[in-house]
Amino acid sequence: MADKPVAARHRSLEVGQVVSRAGNKTIVVAVARQGAHPMYERSVHHRKKFHVHDEKNECQVGDWIRFAACRPLSRQKCWRLREIITRAAVPVLLESDTAAS
Repeated sequence: MADKPVAARHRSLEVGQVVSRAGNKTIVVAVARQGAHPMYERSVHHRKKFHVHDEKNECQVGDWIRFAACRPLSRQKCWRLREIITRAAVPVLLESDTAAS
């Protein structure tokens, strides 16, 4: 019998916005979904938070990221950062602002 090639494991991918830096190498990401209410058929917004492993501590609050499922890394963390889609806008400080304080 010929051996069949092993297919790559399908990992679920999610896209969300960073809402908090929970600690060293950990970020909290909110994923928003919209669905219909089962009885009233009105659109309902759902939001779920995920603890995501950020190995290089490169994410900031407000970034949009893509993350994937992985093996459990801690009690709450079983997601790993894949890529940063959009960086958050960083406010620019002017020289007059720093001199006033």
